[in-house]
Amino acid sequence: MRTRPWTPWLYVAPALLVLGFYLVYPAMVTIALSFYERVPIQWSLGDLLRAPSCSALKAENSPQRGPCFAGLANYERIFTERSTQIALRNNVLWLIVVTSVTVGLGLMLAVLLDRVRYESLAKSTIFMPMAISFVGAGIIWKFMYAYRPPIYPQIGLLNALRVALGEAPIAWLTQAPWVNNLALMAVFIWIWTGYCLVILSAAYKGIDRDLLEAARIDGANEWQVFRHVVLPTLRSTIVVVATTMTVFTLKVFDIVYVMTNGNYETEVLANAMYKQMYSFWNFGLASAIAVVLFVAVLPFIVINIRRFLEQEAVR
Repeated sequence: MRTRPWTPWLYVAPALLVLGFYLVYPAMVTIALSFYERVPIQWSLGDLLRAPSCSALKAENSPQRGPCFAGLANYERIFTERSTQIALRNNVLWLIVVTSVTVGLGLMLAVLLDRVRYESLAKSTIFMPMAISFVGAGIIWKFMYAYRPPIYPQIGLLNALRVALGEAPIAWLTQAPWVNNLALMAVFIWIWTGYCLVILSAAYKGIDRDLLEAARIDGANEWQVFRHVVLPTLRSTIVVVATTMTVFTLKVFDIVYVMTNGNYETEVLANAMYKQMYSFWNFGLASAIAVVLFVAVLPFIVINIRRFLEQEAVR
């Protein structure tokens, strides 16, 4: 029985409709809203289509309260206002520090733990934080960083240790801009290092052991074996893990929201978007931040998809 050309589309149509309604349509609405200002809580597509230009209203000193077309003004605010500049700076800092540390630690632990006796127990312990939600991890570490004046007993573990060693307690989450940001990054690294470890360890175990032994017999030391044999073999896996961590890092929200809510120069783009949307009801600027995040994440998603397709083609 011959299958009609349009028959396969009948099977994928429900999935396409769901994706279109819950992903494509909201994305298009978000992009459209990013070009408007003064968008009310209750708005319709007709309100946007009838909206006048914001520049014209300002020139006429009009008391217009409805939405107005702002062009690229919201995107300009992202790169010129102090608060969003801090968020951009912190996102870049998170991107560099967190991605490099999680992937680097995961790779180092994958190689080292391959030689210990209780490898499974060690890996399970390191992977365990993945079972904790970001909100839960934020609350746990907020107690770890808790600060009280020196005249009171310290309830935070880190400050209690400092006091026990004769040092003054530190308000970790208010020491801007480096101490508090690095403290928040430590929570993210604590959670995600186990993920990187598990993926890289599986790839490392897939390396032919005869290849490693041959390099050692030829006189290579452990560092040379790692640099010239292990790293080239794991390059594709490292790229996939690094791009995955980059995507998760760019979207970081929960930890910052729970621990500082972006105060003390710890703001990130996702938290700034949430504030603009639900605290200030600034739908235009919030949508513009969402679009910037999407554009920043998109290249890394494309890299992962291309890697996946290349691996499938090899198979």
